[in-house]
This record gives sequence, structure tokens and C-alpha cells, in this order.
Amino acid sequence: MPRSRPPSPADANPLGGPDATHGYDGPSKSELKRRMHDLQELGEAVAELPEGRLAALKIEDRLRDAIAELGRTRSFEGRRRQIQYIGKLMKFEDADALREAVASYRLGSARDTLAMHQAEAWRDMLIAQDDAFERWLSAHPDTDTQQMRSLVRSARKESVDAGARHGRAYRELFQMVKRHMADAATAGDPDASFDDADHD
Repeated sequence: MPRSRPPSPADANPLGGPDATHGYDGPSKSELKRRMHDLQELGEAVAELPEGRLAALKIEDRLRDAIAELGRTRSFEGRRRQIQYIGKLMKFEDADALREAVASYRLGSARDTLAMHQAEAWRDMLIAQDDAFERWLSAHPDTDTQQMRSLVRSARKESVDAGARHGRAYRELFQMVKRHMADAATAGDPDASFDDADHD
């Protein structure tokens, strides 16, 4: 009667390689869980991109469909399950390219927010401080001075009760300031920096 073959490492690990319990050098369960969590967070960030940016991404149709389904899902539990599913699909995508797309969008959004706050600061200074107008003109000499002076005067006359909406001149002055600042930023004019908006 032939003797039985002694067990080999391949018997303990059908996939070959190091024994499953001795010398395993692959990722741990905690590492795999962390990677899955990272992909899930990235998938959720991708799903939050505006439609135009999302449409430009090179992703699988099944991921695109899953993101669309997430947008239609309203229940908390349903959204949680769908985000988990999106995270699983992310394993088949170019994660680095998608991280770059998300970072690019967030950077642009942060710049837009900063520009809005700076325009608000300029508007408030123009209304509250007489010398702010000269500082504005030194940074934006192409300003229609007559129109801006008129808006500043009208905005100062407008009285706003607590919680009420600001008047027309207040809103138009903001739009005028924002437009000039955007034009200067596009032209890359160093003399039209936003630093003056930090003056007291």
C-alpha cells in the first residue's frame, strides 16, 4: 500500500506562495479595510462633482449609473448602501486620476469662495469708509467712478432692518466690485491684489 504524501505548503495555501499562517506578507485585514474606506470616500467625493465635471471623467458606465442612482436615492439607509456599492466599483477605476479631478474642483471652489468674501469686504469698506474709494481706484483705475460713487451713496442711504433683504444699490455695488476683481484676476494684474480688502 503506497504511503500517503506528506502535506506541502501548497496544501495549506491553495493559491501557492507563503503559508497562510506563517510568513504571509500581504496586506492585513485592517489595511484592506482602510483601503476600502478610502475608495468609498473618494467615490462619494466624485459623486458630489457638478454634472459637467462628472461627464468629462473617464469612468466605467456602471460607476456612472451608480452615481446617478445615488442622486435619486433619498433615504439615509439607501444612500449608505449605494455609497458602499460605489466604493466597491472604485476598485476598477483610476483612483489617482479621480483624486486629481476632485482636488482640482475643490481648489477652484475654494478660490471662488475666497473671491466672494473679498468682494464682500470691499463693498462693506466702500460703504463704511470714505478713503476706501481712493484705495479701490489705485487698484482698479478702469472703474467707472461716477457709477460707483452713485452706488456707494445710494447704498449708504438704504436702511436695512435686522433680517431684511439689502437694497438694490447694495447688491449692485457688490456685483460691480466682484466683476472688476474677476477681470483683474483673469488679467493677472499684481496691482489689483485682494490685500487691500484686509485693511481696517
